[in-house]
Amino acid sequence: MSFHETLQQQTAAEREWLLAAPVIADALAGRVSLAQYRAFLGEAFHHVRHTVPLLMACGARLPAHHEVLRRAIVEYVDEEFGHEEWILDDIVACGGDRVAARQATPGLDAELMVAYAYDWIARRNPVGFFGMVHVLEGTSAAIATAAADSLSRSLGLTSAFSYLRSHGSLDLEHVRMFGLLMDGLVDPDDQAAVVHMARVMYRLYGNLFRALTPPAATDRVPPPLAAVSHASAVAA
Repeated sequence: MSFHETLQQQTAAEREWLLAAPVIADALAGRVSLAQYRAFLGEAFHHVRHTVPLLMACGARLPAHHEVLRRAIVEYVDEEFGHEEWILDDIVACGGDRVAARQATPGLDAELMVAYAYDWIARRNPVGFFGMVHVLEGTSAAIATAAADSLSRSLGLTSAFSYLRSHGSLDLEHVRMFGLLMDGLVDPDDQAAVVHMARVMYRLYGNLFRALTPPAATDRVPPPLAAVSHASAVAA
């Protein structure tokens, strides 16, 4: 089993918990309100605005033997630069205020996602940041385009989905390239860092989605965050 396959297998419970967030099913079924969609975009802005700075922080701290990862980061930065402005465009297109959205305080889960990633890069292992990449890009590739199509019909909007539509298609290619990158990781510490970060980010991102739904609907308990041993992180 390759490491990318191992990563998917060892984070399957957390991924399923995220995708079980009621608001995701509602979005795919066209039952999300305009206020909920604007709230999602607002939270997305607060973590997406840190994508490029996080990539740059990760690249600066990677050791010399990870030049392949550093080269990939350069490509990611070029592709991801300015995407937070697309989100603000979408907020305006669905009746929100650009300045207010930019100046708003992020919700706790978006703030924790960003803070945890910066902290892990600075204090632990910068390779772990790719666990966050796995979660965000994999989730977008799985649901973004379908959600945009459904919400466009149900909300009667046509120009408020540039972020979702771009990431649904773009991240399909990113996921393929990400798999190749991860299969190049052979160090058990690096593998364990990626798995751990992915598990934490699935939890935090899932909480972000659940915060968009009234509490009575969010009745599933998150899976426990198990410790990742070196042995379990190594591809079988």
